Amino acid sequence: QVQLVESGGGLVQPGGSLRLSCAASGFRFSSYSMSWHRQAPGKERELVASISRPGSRNYADSVKGRFTISRDNYKNTVYLQMNNLKPEDTAVYYCYAESFGSWGQGTQVTVSS
Repeated sequence: QVQLVESGGGLVQPGGSLRLSCAASGFRFSSYSMSWHRQAPGKERELVASISRPGSRNYADSVKGRFTISRDNYKNTVYLQMNNLKPEDTAVYYCYAESFGSWGQGTQVTVSS
């Protein structure tokens, strides 16, 4: 059974940083691409960043240069380092394993002074 558990969200001031983690289980993590998505109130869920099995990365234009996705295949964990956070980054952030159609429960990120 595929399980994805996010952590690391919270309240941060504009310009601050957070690192999200997503611990995966139930599949051979190192063999699959992973991604982070977010959903702000009243908006559709959108792709933030993805990382392939070999480690190539893609980012939404809105987060390029500020966010970094990475993975640790020994810990079965994917990370999202978020720097220079802006109020418009406020959303629930979800981890996603596309090959299984599985989502995590989400972690709230709020950027506010």
